[in-house]
Order: sequence, then C-alpha cells, then structure tokens
Amino acid sequence: MDRLDWDDIRLFLALAREGTLSGAAQVLGIGVATVSRRIDRVERAMGLPLFLRSQQGYALTDQGAALVPRAEQMELAAQEMRAAAALQVDIRGKVRVASVETLITPVIVPALAALLRANPGLDVEILYSPATVNLHRHDADLALRMVAPEGGNLLVRRLATMGFGLYGPADGTRPARHVTWPDLAGAETLIGWSRAFSAHDISRLAVNSLEALVAAVREGIGVGVLPHFLAQAAGLRLIARELPQGGGMMRPLFLVTHAELAASQRVRAVADCIADQVIQIRQRLELG
Repeated sequence: MDRLDWDDIRLFLALAREGTLSGAAQVLGIGVATVSRRIDRVERAMGLPLFLRSQQGYALTDQGAALVPRAEQMELAAQEMRAAAALQVDIRGKVRVASVETLITPVIVPALAALLRANPGLDVEILYSPATVNLHRHDADLALRMVAPEGGNLLVRRLATMGFGLYGPADGTRPARHVTWPDLAGAETLIGWSRAFSAHDISRLAVNSLEALVAAVREGIGVGVLPHFLAQAAGLRLIARELPQGGGMMRPLFLVTHAELAASQRVRAVADCIADQVIQIRQRLELG
C-alpha cells in the first residue's frame, strides 16, 4: 500500500470505466501491456482482487467496486488542485501602492496597463501623499518614494534619480511670485529648494497638487521648482538646474516592499511592472 500513488488510482478508474485494457490504454495514452502490468501491481500492493478477467474484458469485483467512490474522491481532489493552481497563475487579489503624485500618471498607470488587462481578478489601489506611508502598519503593500526607510523588515530597491529645476513660463517671462508646496510633511526638501531661489518676503502660491503647480507656472503666475520630465513635457522654460549656492536638485527613487509580502505573487507582479517602467525611463526622469 505504501507504493500506491495517484497514477495507480487513475489507471484503476480508467479500467473500471472502460472495462477493457485497450480502452483504458487509449484514455491514459499508454500501451496495453503497461496497463495490464500496472493493474497487477496495484492489486498486489492492495492485497485485493480488483477485477475479474474474462475474454470480454475486466469487470470489477465487489472489493474493487467498493473502492471506486474513494478513488473518485481522489480524482475530484486532484481536479480541484489543478483549478486552484490555475488561479495562482492568473494573478488575483488586491495590491495597495503608495507613491508621490509626480509618478502616478506618467509612470505607474502605464506600467500597470498590460498587467491589469491580463489579470482581470487583480485589484490595484494607488494612493498619493507628500508624507511617507508607513508600510509597517500595512498602510500600503509597496511604495514608490523619494525617502529611504530608516529600518525595519522592508525590502528596498533604488531604481533611479529624479532631477528638478527652476522653471518659468514658455514665453520667457520671469514672474516674481513663486509657486510651491504648502508646509506639509514630506515636502520640506522641495520647499527648501524653492526658498533658495527667492527672497524671504516674496509672494507665493502654495498648492498640494503637482498638476496645479505645473499649470500655475504655465499660466505665468510664478516660477517653480518642478521635476524636469514633467516641466519639459508641459513646454516650460528651464531657468536653473542648480541651486544658487551650487549643487543639483536630485531625489532618489526607492521601491519599498514589506518583507512579509516578498513571496506574494500579486505584490511581486505589481512591483516588477513598476520597477521595469521606472528603469526604462530612468534617463528622462533624471535629465528631462
């Protein structure tokens, strides 16, 4: 009995249903002699006569007929296991992605398009905030952000560097006003760069939407520190690549995932798509 395996059960069921060696061989895709030899082995392993042999074929004994329902339960379990495996190939479930607003439309949405088309059971939630999302509290499953985590059970991958510059309207004017972010957690570096280009008492327009900041510069309301790749796509004019005291305006991009989710197929699939997209446009993110 210890030598009995699922292939033996498949053979037993095929012969019970077909009633002949040739019929079972055709169903299983093996030779007639192999069926005969293996059914003899199954009977020896069980210590039971499962079939009555005759010139007309194979008929179940009482002992064999009593085992058919058990064998069919094993067959059903195998079918359900194959179906469950197929669902794992078809990626399903929810993945929550946290990101800075800058990258959602130009990077994350295009990155996920093909993956979501191929996996209708996959749900993705994309959240943005200037503040750093806490992955330890599972506020998100993965994050694309510009600040490296200080520690914890996280997997961190540096993907690229995002470059910024001071931009003005396309017509060449340089309004005195500055457009910038409000005083929010996570926006301190960008606000500091903006202040480096302006006097303390300069008028400002502050808004916590990057799309609105780009629009404000385009409309001539003011100048602003913006990512190169977005500002140039909007037709804005580059005024300065470096700070007045020297030094570039660069932020690293990190893809961060909680280590507990490293084996999750759905999280890994979403993370890989985002990483591939960022790497593909890495030069444009840095230089514009």
